[in-house]
Amino acid sequence: MQEKTRAPRNRTISLSNEEIPELKGRLVSPDAVNATAPESFLNRTINADLMEALPRLPDEFADLIIIDPPYNLTRNFNGLHFNARSEEAYDEYLASWFPQVCKKLKPTGSLYICGDWKCTSALQRAVQKELTILNRITWQREKGRGAKSNWKNGMEDIWFAVKNPDYYYFDLEAVKIRRRVIAPYKQGGEPKDWKETESGNFRDTCPSNFWDDISVPFWSMPENTDHPTQKPEKLYAKLILASSRPGDMVFDPFLGSGTASVVAKKLGRHWCGVELNEEYAMLAEKRLALADSDTSIQGYSDGVFWERNTNNLIKATNAKNRP
Repeated sequence: MQEKTRAPRNRTISLSNEEIPELKGRLVSPDAVNATAPESFLNRTINADLMEALPRLPDEFADLIIIDPPYNLTRNFNGLHFNARSEEAYDEYLASWFPQVCKKLKPTGSLYICGDWKCTSALQRAVQKELTILNRITWQREKGRGAKSNWKNGMEDIWFAVKNPDYYYFDLEAVKIRRRVIAPYKQGGEPKDWKETESGNFRDTCPSNFWDDISVPFWSMPENTDHPTQKPEKLYAKLILASSRPGDMVFDPFLGSGTASVVAKKLGRHWCGVELNEEYAMLAEKRLALADSDTSIQGYSDGVFWERNTNNLIKATNAKNRP
């Protein structure tokens, strides 16, 4: 593999020729996965086609499944091409694997699946055949190209579904957002529903299904890779904290460069991911190794999610709380 030359300030994670043999050795082949031997898939990256790996994984082993499948767009995933197709053909594509993935979810588990405006209706149709949909999250994707004859695509969706709508886990307190209070209101001389700090006035608010605090990874962020559709760690941290407990199993059948596994590790969960492309799978393993010494998640600190562009305030809070 030819190493890329990058600018000194570019923090994009890449693979060196020296580390490839070790990272490749950490990957699991589908033949090595044994449904009766959890150590064969627990906290592992399975380098395989999804349909090869699924029959080897036990049913109902995952507490949380996060899926970022190919959208109905023509994309080059490091030499593996996915071509846009008709709506009917994309429905058939989802039907070829989604029901099998749902079998891996525990009866009390939750599932999130990502999409854009073009494929979100197909995702809804696929999900509601297997699970109960509880919500559709829309998050602001501020990065993207403009268009002369159309609106710039600045949003993506995440469908939230469960097997049992009467019994599933959701931790509201774990995903509150800390927002700056512009017009502080006091009652009896005391702040009402907000806190006065040296760094400013803040209120911890309940999360809605519209998220405007996410930054898409780019070259100056230490989580960035060359994967063309990499999801932000902060985005997945919300899903994992809301819908899993420490020690739970998080499964991603389209792992890409490893965001779901990495965030699961940083937040004290177990993980399992399937990724067809060997280079992306190795990137996931490198990021997992880096998480041994750095568990930080951009935009998440002090047990809350912060608004976008509040890094200096987060640093000040961390410095104040440091022993």
